[in-house]
Amino acid sequence: MNIELRHLRYFIAVAEELHFGRAAQRLNISQPPLSQQIRILEQQTGARLFARTNRSVQLTAAGQQFLQDARAILLNVAKAAEKAARLHRGEEGELRIGFTSSAPFIRRVSDALSAFRQHYPAVHLRMQEINTRQQLAPLGEGQLDLGVMRNTQLPETLDYQLLLSEPMYALVHHTHRLATRASIALSELADEPLVFFDSQVGTALYGEILGLLQRNDIQPNIAQEVGEAMTIIGLVSNGLGVSILPASFRRVRPEDVVWIPLQEQDARSEVWLVWSKRHETTALMAAMKSLLLAVRKQ
Repeated sequence: MNIELRHLRYFIAVAEELHFGRAAQRLNISQPPLSQQIRILEQQTGARLFARTNRSVQLTAAGQQFLQDARAILLNVAKAAEKAARLHRGEEGELRIGFTSSAPFIRRVSDALSAFRQHYPAVHLRMQEINTRQQLAPLGEGQLDLGVMRNTQLPETLDYQLLLSEPMYALVHHTHRLATRASIALSELADEPLVFFDSQVGTALYGEILGLLQRNDIQPNIAQEVGEAMTIIGLVSNGLGVSILPASFRRVRPEDVVWIPLQEQDARSEVWLVWSKRHETTALMAAMKSLLLAVRKQ
């Protein structure tokens, strides 16, 4: 069987006009080729679709059923084509984004997500909170389209662009001796009990903050090791130690926690937008990348 879409269009025109001459005019072809194509269609289907006399053309029972199915087929083809076009234009579909726990607190990211939702309301945004190291494999395997993460060593299969560089802050309890200071040096935290990330969790902030302390010849006095920045903030608010976190977390402001700028120039953290080199950059990915990179830095 080799039925083509044009056969269906020819058949529908004849079925609606019930006249080969008028159908041929409607299709902008001559009548003999039209009659020939209808005969081929009947041979392909193995059914008589029209009852013809010298005076009239009528649909058979098989023809009436085939008309319904032919219309449905052409409608589905049109819908499929439009859906493909909309996906190509980035007007619908799904965008899968991995993000670290700090990403929702970065205004640049939240503004871009809000703008994306306004511009592409039919797109499903699948957001997955996952730390930096754990994003690498899903990005490389195509399970995530984009990743928002802290700076880390990337495999050759991934590429990135800097979203922002933000300062680090010290966190202390409001009764702490340093709580009233406008800024502090890292050396002033050297002997303080540090609430810090667990090295096994996989957050890039662990290596970033530890490297900052080592560059400034500080051996941290780690008193508590936890998996999440929010837990760190909670423990500091309970007076269980001090900590260091990027500025974006300042949007979380428990009453008992004071955020103090660090004086060191290298006390900064980068946030990256990461994607796979090996997978297609879809229109949705390009749109989100454009929004993330275009919005004003916080």
